[in-house]
Amino acid sequence: MAEVVFEQVQKSFGAVPVLKRIDLTVRNGEFLVLVGPSGCGKSTLLRALAGLDGVTHGRILIDGRVVNSLPPKERDIAMVFQNYALYPHMSVLENLTFALKLRDLKPQEIDARAREAVAILGLEGVLDRYPRHLSGGQRQRVAMGRAIVRDPKVFLFDEPLSNLDAKLRVQMRAEIRALHQRLKATTVYVTHDQIEAMTMADRIVVLNGGAIEQIGAPLDLYDDPDNLFVAGFIGSPAMNRFSGIYERTGEGARVRIGDSALAAPVVAAASGQRVTVGVRPEHLAPHREPDTAGSLPFCVDVVEPTGAATELFGTIASERCCVLVNGRAALKPGNVTTLHAAPEHVYLFDEESGRRLR
Repeated sequence: MAEVVFEQVQKSFGAVPVLKRIDLTVRNGEFLVLVGPSGCGKSTLLRALAGLDGVTHGRILIDGRVVNSLPPKERDIAMVFQNYALYPHMSVLENLTFALKLRDLKPQEIDARAREAVAILGLEGVLDRYPRHLSGGQRQRVAMGRAIVRDPKVFLFDEPLSNLDAKLRVQMRAEIRALHQRLKATTVYVTHDQIEAMTMADRIVVLNGGAIEQIGAPLDLYDDPDNLFVAGFIGSPAMNRFSGIYERTGEGARVRIGDSALAAPVVAAASGQRVTVGVRPEHLAPHREPDTAGSLPFCVDVVEPTGAATELFGTIASERCCVLVNGRAALKPGNVTTLHAAPEHVYLFDEESGRRLR
């Protein structure tokens, strides 16, 4: 295990900046997830840590040692790729032990490390098979096993589940998380899937345009986003956004959306200021009565039952909206109802900068 530190790390391809002054510490034994949309710089940051790409400026430290000039094999890291990167002409056992043999380890140690990885990942029955005879999940386990046997200071995962089907992806998420809890190894995991980030991370780093938007525990980012980008990126279905006008009242504050209004938290904004209003789908609750003060009229366009919950899609003041209802919903396309949200679940953002108003 080791601490990883990025100090003022920058990376440019020609005149195009890809990483912009990244300052980040990955704690010893932490499972840290880098998440963001395509092109945000998350894979570039991981490749810089692995030594596959250099940096334009700044320092990268692993266990207190600056590694900028070290080749990948001397950084004591192990990387699991999206495409598995297995040797097709080698059996599972040969794939697991090949790198150890190159390091001239004793046969007894190679055997012991391989047996440990096989036991952890449940690969006992496939050691003689070749990668082409394995399922996607088995190939990913072999790739993970090849990383485990190296006993590195840092594990790096670059979107390792992208090629798996949905059911297997859920299973492998749990297996990778359980593996980390067993090994307690420092892990940096890259994904564009915020559900993976939420379910696996000790902390999440949200990247956008080569810069860090926010760092925090998954539920901290979900419950307390610093800006509109993080609020919209973290959470599925995504947070609803509406254009509104903030108003102070004798009892507190409200925000006008179209011809209706919601009670809102008191924030550092002037009465009459235009704001962006954010409300998560599960926090918009339909009223039983057709009209209720302090609520928004909602016209249902699409109903999507998922079994445990129902997603309702429609419009509020001509803006798209999603509502998440537990269980079944009696509403049908074409129905009109009113929605309510508690003030503590109404998020307000500066309309120009996207910064959270507090």
